Amino acid sequence: MLIAAFPAGPLAANCYVAAPAKDAGCVVIDPGQDAASGLKKMLDEHGLRPEAVLLTHGHFDHVWSAAQVGAAYGVPVHIHSADRALLTDPGKGLDAALAAQLSGLLGDATPGEPDDLVELAGGETLEYAGLRIGVEHVPGHTPGSVAFALPGADDHPGVLFTGDLLFAGSIGRTDFPGGDHGEILHSLDQVCANHPEDTAVLPGHGPQTTIGRERATNPFLRDITGR
Repeated sequence: MLIAAFPAGPLAANCYVAAPAKDAGCVVIDPGQDAASGLKKMLDEHGLRPEAVLLTHGHFDHVWSAAQVGAAYGVPVHIHSADRALLTDPGKGLDAALAAQLSGLLGDATPGEPDDLVELAGGETLEYAGLRIGVEHVPGHTPGSVAFALPGADDHPGVLFTGDLLFAGSIGRTDFPGGDHGEILHSLDQVCANHPEDTAVLPGHGPQTTIGRERATNPFLRDITGR
């Protein structure tokens, strides 16, 4: 399997591509602010052809280029139904101060809703580029946060794209509108229970980690799992 990434935009949100190999179809995960040019460079480097865009949640730093990328490659964009409104009104997912700053920086610009939009509910298995991608609804950071799971094979562990649910050493903030601390703890508990310790965690910001490492060292996970 081939997974490549780069940090996009001022908030350095990780934009990922996942493919079975080089010179193949792929999925694009979380193309955020100013992601289109970096994505094209990464696709060209590995000879990849997008078949779908997958969004872990609706915050602007993760979705800003989704409509542009979907249109450029003629592929569907997937987002949970509970976060769909954030595509056209990103301020709804931010506190008043940050929403005002965003408005000042961007004026009337919005990321926009893709022409080919697929709503997710959680529990689906998506099939693109020869990959089977599990969709797990993990609310708490936003009501429509999801994680995308690729199962392990042979000696390779599974992979979990967690968006802003889980980071190396931390978890997503819950003080924005739609955030819920109790819900994110429940989502984290479910993720820890459902995935082996060697599962690679590819978060929305920062370096990758594993479920086992976070169980052992992340204070939030120690509190909720009793490990």
